[in-house]
Amino acid sequence: MSYYLNSDKHLDPGPIYVRENGQLHMVSLARGGIRSSLKRPSPFRLFPKGFSVELCMNREDDTAQKEKTDHFIFTYTREGNLRYSAKSLFSLVLGFISDNVDHIDSLIGFPEQIAEKLFSAAEARQKFTQPGAGLRALQKFTEAYGNLVLCSLCLRNRYLVISEKLEEIKSFRELTCLDLSCCKLGDEHELLQHLSSEALSSITQLHLKDNCLSDAGVRKMTAPVRVMKRGLENLTLLDLSCNPDITDAGVGYLFSFRKLNRLDISGTGLKDIKTVKHKLQTYIGLVHSKVPLKEFDHGNCKTEGWADQVVLQWDRLIVEALKPSSVREPQKTAQYFYQNRALVEASRICALADTHMNSSGKLQFYKEKALDCHGPLLKHEASSNQESKKSKKRTFEESEQEENNSSQASKQKYVCLAVEDWDLLNSY
Repeated sequence: MSYYLNSDKHLDPGPIYVRENGQLHMVSLARGGIRSSLKRPSPFRLFPKGFSVELCMNREDDTAQKEKTDHFIFTYTREGNLRYSAKSLFSLVLGFISDNVDHIDSLIGFPEQIAEKLFSAAEARQKFTQPGAGLRALQKFTEAYGNLVLCSLCLRNRYLVISEKLEEIKSFRELTCLDLSCCKLGDEHELLQHLSSEALSSITQLHLKDNCLSDAGVRKMTAPVRVMKRGLENLTLLDLSCNPDITDAGVGYLFSFRKLNRLDISGTGLKDIKTVKHKLQTYIGLVHSKVPLKEFDHGNCKTEGWADQVVLQWDRLIVEALKPSSVREPQKTAQYFYQNRALVEASRICALADTHMNSSGKLQFYKEKALDCHGPLLKHEASSNQESKKSKKRTFEESEQEENNSSQASKQKYVCLAVEDWDLLNSY
């Protein structure tokens, strides 16, 4: 203790008390002696003299400082005092894994409840918006949880999102509803080819309104179903309206969709509408609707699943990237202006197409519940009249005979495989 008292290189420890003969005395370092504690002792000094606090903002070590405080939850009491409590071990582990979610090997077999919380934590950190790492992280979730990540995707009028996030969109699996209306994809777009893949064979509702499609695009989209009985074989609703390059021949490719019960071909380039109506009713049992069907008003299709906010983040980032800043060059500002003008005109074209269809009439088809076109005969109740059965059977046989008579021409149109079909078959 004497060494400590005589040392000059120590910090100020504050008051030091010594008990002697039952009395408490305070050591006086200045005089090197001990004095009685009759006076009130000075308060304890938490920090040594010369200590100062500096508030640092926007420094390079902000990340390290955040990691130190990220383990605590700061709140305020009713009195206004700052209070902190330690986070749970689960929250700490969840945060660490979400920061490194792109390095996960696989999530197959991982509990869905924990995976959803992990996805939300990664989404809050905007991990899925990062180039490269976001795609790898999203693929881990989609390959393990399928339609839980996303079961319905609406990209109506979002061609920029498709262009910038095409690989991320292609990573979604087991979608049941997909809306690509007014995106101007065209026949050769990569996403259109992806529609016929095994990953999207679960789609039941597909909206391709105003996408600059022609008969070649329809033939390519239906080739897996016609050739290999795979692809969009579960499709029940299809919207091909506002594609004027689709003709009567393109509609013939749709006969391979045996489960189709809703079809919209308004605003297409059909020449013989009466013949097309008759063929649709004969081959797949679709009847022309005299009133607009509510399934094609695009109000039911929306983005649903864990990744619904992720799609909104993509859209928001792309819109922010297109906004001109004050420091941009005049050339870039002009480029931004004309890009926005093109997008606005594209949306106007889509709206004008709707107005044109309303004035000229819609070509929407539905399948009657009592009609069954998959079997050889129409099903009736046991109490129906025997004569009506025979007459309908005779009518069916006559139509079947007419179909056999025209088999030479129809086989080349709908059954025989073109060179492009064989190329597509070889690609699989």
